[in-house]
Amino acid sequence: QVQLVESGGGLVQPGGSLRLSCAASGLPFSNYDMSWYRQAPGKERELVATISDPGKRTRYAASVNGRFTISRDNAKNTVYLQMNSLQPEDTAIYYCNAHWTFNYWGRGTQVTVSS
Repeated sequence: QVQLVESGGGLVQPGGSLRLSCAASGLPFSNYDMSWYRQAPGKERELVATISDPGKRTRYAASVNGRFTISRDNAKNTVYLQMNSLQPEDTAIYYCNAHWTFNYWGRGTQVTVSS
């Protein structure tokens, strides 16, 4: 049974930082491209960042490029999203996604940026 479990969300003030984690189990983690998506209220789900393997190539949405960093630790079956300089428009539910032969989603973690 494949599971993706996100953690690390919460409430942060504008300009602050958070680090999201997604622990994967039940799949050959290193074969999968791992991504973070987000969905704000009333908006469609959008891709935030992707990291492939091998090579660990990364790709970011223009809105987060330079502020967010995606990384992965294959030994721990975990992908991370370091989010810096957070702004209110970053408020959303953040979802972990694993994509290769199949596509899997986590249940999401809430990130709220507010003063």
